[in-house]
Amino acid sequence: MNKADLIEAVAKDASINKTQANNAIDAFSNAVISSLKKGERVTLVGFGTFLVSEHAARNGRNPQTGAIIKIKARKVPKFKAGKEFSEKLASGKK
Repeated sequence: MNKADLIEAVAKDASINKTQANNAIDAFSNAVISSLKKGERVTLVGFGTFLVSEHAARNGRNPQTGAIIKIKARKVPKFKAGKEFSEKLASGKK
């Protein structure tokens, strides 16, 4: 599913037009990103939690030359599915 498919599904399910669905999805995305940038978690009970994980700096190897390279520390977004989400996915229910 891509964003256009998601917009169409949300519009249909919520009985709103596609422009409103797009605005809602964009607002949700912006709110999650803004919270994660602040270092906050976003928890949606029954759905899951969005959080930021920090990867420490480390040494790696260039696969072509075998030379040791330094990999910078970085923050990466993560999503942990909630219990209900996981159960619905496993059972195939909506």
